[in-house]
Amino acid sequence: MNDVLTYHTRFSPEEFESQYNLRLGRPDYEETVIPDWVSRSEVARGNLNCALDIRYGDGPKQKYDVFNCGNVEAPVLMYFHGGYWQRGDKSIYSFLAEPFVAAGVNVVVIGYDLCPDVSLTTISEQAREAVADIYRKANELGLNPKKLAVMGHSAGGHITEMMMGTDWSTYATDLPANLVNVGIPVSPLSLLEPVRLTAGLNAGIRMDEAEAESQSPMINHPPVTNAAQMVVVGGAETDEFHRQAQMYVDKFTSNDRVMELYVVPGVDHFDELNVLADANSPFFKKVLALIE
Repeated sequence: MNDVLTYHTRFSPEEFESQYNLRLGRPDYEETVIPDWVSRSEVARGNLNCALDIRYGDGPKQKYDVFNCGNVEAPVLMYFHGGYWQRGDKSIYSFLAEPFVAAGVNVVVIGYDLCPDVSLTTISEQAREAVADIYRKANELGLNPKKLAVMGHSAGGHITEMMMGTDWSTYATDLPANLVNVGIPVSPLSLLEPVRLTAGLNAGIRMDEAEAESQSPMINHPPVTNAAQMVVVGGAETDEFHRQAQMYVDKFTSNDRVMELYVVPGVDHFDELNVLADANSPFFKKVLALIE
């Protein structure tokens, strides 16, 4: 694939780091960004009707949190966090549930085991286990199994695209082909070879060339339904993150499959989540309109 081959010659090691290792551009990440999200998420869990740490597998992080709006017929937003498959925890992102619950949406924030304890391939499989578990337990969780949307940020955006590329009726005979109705990959990694070539990131992921190819939505996991998707990228993100979003939209948009590219004005990879959490922002309103 030309997109893969050209990466070996287009970038120097330093350019890979500047394009993909985004924490290098936010020196306040550990001191400000994460503590702010953690604090807001603690408040959210205290304010919302939630069921925490529901297990869907044997791994230590194979759990999800459900935030109920009080309407069992409401749409369900399933959220996968980022962290380049090697960092983060679902508990950091509870704050994203608040505006959606207030708007009449049930939210599930999903955790998964991290590299290098597990492989990226295993994480994709765990994500499928989580989505299938949510569908199967929907009634007991007070969720509507007919209105499931999936969204994720960064590595979670990759996971979202992988879920859109999963043939659910083949994955398990009790699952419908149209299990997921809407996909919202936010700053997704659609092609993994450049991540593999970013030494500062792949030291923790430990992805080889074969896995980068096998787990790339652009190569091996195209969408298997015509469910609508909105692919999102921050206006101030690196050129490569814009490219990662655009290539997915360009390749998989069809006459039958609506795929919108939405650029969140003026924000980087991290601040776009703060915009998403603002119920008055166009970003939030576009997501809400899509999943309702």
